[in-house]
Amino acid sequence: MSKTLIIGAGGVGRVVAHKCAMNQSTFGEITLASRTKSKCDQIANEIRQKWGVSIKTDAIDADDKAALTALIKKTDAKIVLNIALPYQDLSIMDACVEAKVDYLDTANYESPELAKFEYKEQWARKEAFENAGITGLLGSGFDPGVTNVFAAYAQKHYFDEIHYLDILDCNAGDHGYAFATNFNPEINLREVSAKGRYWENGKWIETDPLSIKLVWDYPEVGDKDSYLLYHEELESLVKNIKGLKRARFFMTFGQSYLTHMRCLENVGMLGIKPIEHKGVKITPIEFLKTLLPDPSTLGSRTKGKTNIGCVFEGIKNGEKRKIYIYNVCDHEECYREVFAQAVSYTTGVPAMIGAKLILERKWKKAGVWNMEEFDPDSFMKELNEQGLPWKIKELGV
Repeated sequence: MSKTLIIGAGGVGRVVAHKCAMNQSTFGEITLASRTKSKCDQIANEIRQKWGVSIKTDAIDADDKAALTALIKKTDAKIVLNIALPYQDLSIMDACVEAKVDYLDTANYESPELAKFEYKEQWARKEAFENAGITGLLGSGFDPGVTNVFAAYAQKHYFDEIHYLDILDCNAGDHGYAFATNFNPEINLREVSAKGRYWENGKWIETDPLSIKLVWDYPEVGDKDSYLLYHEELESLVKNIKGLKRARFFMTFGQSYLTHMRCLENVGMLGIKPIEHKGVKITPIEFLKTLLPDPSTLGSRTKGKTNIGCVFEGIKNGEKRKIYIYNVCDHEECYREVFAQAVSYTTGVPAMIGAKLILERKWKKAGVWNMEEFDPDSFMKELNEQGLPWKIKELGV
């Protein structure tokens, strides 16, 4: 029987633990660990009451490679699901190499000292994973993750060449707070306030933050202002989806969110370098995080829907074609199932699916891989069966 270790007990970790427990025949004995064991115990109690499944819990500092390696060996895990912070990707990957167990994450590595994310340091571990005979699956969330699989699926079934790709991420949920982020505030605010970047004609083009906007009619949501950001899946997609002439990422934001964020940025609250306050060193964005609502607590009060998908344009049998593959997810339905809002759900379910396919050896090969480098069909089937059904819409060109 498989044994599974999940690291991270925030909103996404809660979803992953629930969904693994719901698929216990694949995941076997499950251990949930984080820096704060009480959070793990709370989730374990929820799972026992809701699904009748008992999972183990433990405490771990995900920055401590030696402690991580010891925990992996203690649990005898066959796979580690990294649902911790992106800052901790490298230490967890290295512990998996040491223990020779498969690895999965939902977001690529970021340095705490630099507001930049890229796959360079994770891709550099490919040989180590190959030598250990283990699989490293990067970015098995929704975006990155499902959006990468949508691209592989479109390439396999709908196009001879994909020339244009727009990833469109809409969260139309309302949590009732004046200002809050739907996932870790540090990661969210660093991402949104950074310069935009997109791929066109073989090179990266940088833009001022939120300077490019389009209005998109999201099915079941309606017209929403969508702003161009740089997002990590673009880095692997332009490498692995052949023939792309342009690839962009857009995310929706309401004016209230943008106004709050700009005010915070203007007064320095998004700073990532320590400053001195009354003789104590503090990092502004970390202090801000303590003031904002914990994203993992938003589930019970969030209403509305998310819509995340990809628009592809290219050639099939010599003719132009344009399609839209997307998922719509309801915040309240997610909370009823796993006590989390849809942003956590849409990240957590794909993490479970990616791990499931590795354990079932459908996506099992030594090395470090992005999602689009595997056959997409089994993942697309699991999305429909595990709570994230997708739709395809033909668009005019």
